[in-house]
Amino acid sequence: MTETRQRLPLTVYLLSMCNAYLFVGASMLITVSALIGFDLAPDKRLTTLPLALQFFAMMCTSLPASFIMGKFGRKIGFLLAGSIGVGGAAVAIFSILNGNFYGFCVATICFGIFGGFGNYYRFTAAEVVQPSAKSLSISMVMAGGVIAAFIGPNLANWSGGIFESHPYAGPFVVLMGVYLLSMCTIAFADLPVKHENLIVDARDARTLSELLSQPIFIVAVICQMLGYGAMNFVMSSTPLAMSAHNYDMSQTAVVIQWHVVAMFAPSFFTGHLIKHLGITPVLLAGAFFGFLSIGINLFAPTAVANFVIALIALGISWNFLFVGGTTLLTDAYRPSEKTRAQGANDLIVFSTVTLTALTTGTVHHLWGWQAVNTLALPMLMVVLGAILWLRKLNRTPHNQPA
Repeated sequence: MTETRQRLPLTVYLLSMCNAYLFVGASMLITVSALIGFDLAPDKRLTTLPLALQFFAMMCTSLPASFIMGKFGRKIGFLLAGSIGVGGAAVAIFSILNGNFYGFCVATICFGIFGGFGNYYRFTAAEVVQPSAKSLSISMVMAGGVIAAFIGPNLANWSGGIFESHPYAGPFVVLMGVYLLSMCTIAFADLPVKHENLIVDARDARTLSELLSQPIFIVAVICQMLGYGAMNFVMSSTPLAMSAHNYDMSQTAVVIQWHVVAMFAPSFFTGHLIKHLGITPVLLAGAFFGFLSIGINLFAPTAVANFVIALIALGISWNFLFVGGTTLLTDAYRPSEKTRAQGANDLIVFSTVTLTALTTGTVHHLWGWQAVNTLALPMLMVVLGAILWLRKLNRTPHNQPA
């Protein structure tokens, strides 16, 4: 294992650091955005609007980001995103200090744009290694998110004292530093400016409908889209469910923290599992852990320990399905088709993430925790059906040439 990892180029580890910065920022924003929204919103029904706009901006950026990086190169795209993120942090500080709710909404749109570009770190990792190392490279980049579980919320808490009269402005000073650090890190990465075979292979590029209709593409998207959707649907309602059972914020924070650890820690070995066992067993394991999590939430007593176990299983499920689905997708397109394929994939995936983020609170409010988990079950059932279909067709990355 150590020998294999040593063969990965330095750029993969730099991309892993950038992915860590991305999720450190995201976890900080999740920690404070709703609180800031409640503090600044002229109408308290708009409390979660900034966070919703962030997800919406990330979704809308998926396609443009892919085309920008396809035309100008990955590094230019990531540096542009970092500049937008830094600008957003500055707008956020100004808006909080001046009590401007809509200015803060503009800032969260900037953060969403940064996230829309940052989601391509995993694809970039697959492009700088040999095909046999793609799963290892993607997995290593995703492993950077482990840092976010411990650093993000603590940075938000520590930086609250930077502005004594405005404690919510401090985290955005730190966030500005995180985005600048991300830009400095990516500047040292050895990324191809242009894909040399892009023009040569352009005549062989298939239409978008041909790309989207491939079984391997469909299964890859379903595993990412519904694996992420089911996870986000249940995860976002967990604090509400724990609050309804009179658990305090510190207990809820422990559950969410271990969930985030479980989302990213498996990445240290997910790539090796894919390489040695194959893509289908890893995807099936992801579906199994998802069903295990839902089963615990539906039938086990609502003790803190059970919440922890269920959310850990949910995090592992997300990791196996997201990393596995991403790896599978990289075998569904040719180099000349990369921009459209990746852009379409992320648009579909993060549209679902946005939808689940916007609806889970309403479902929990109207029908409760049991309904949230029950509605997540069909998503996982579709994922399982797609994986079994892939298995039946015997289409794996090894016998499905791009």
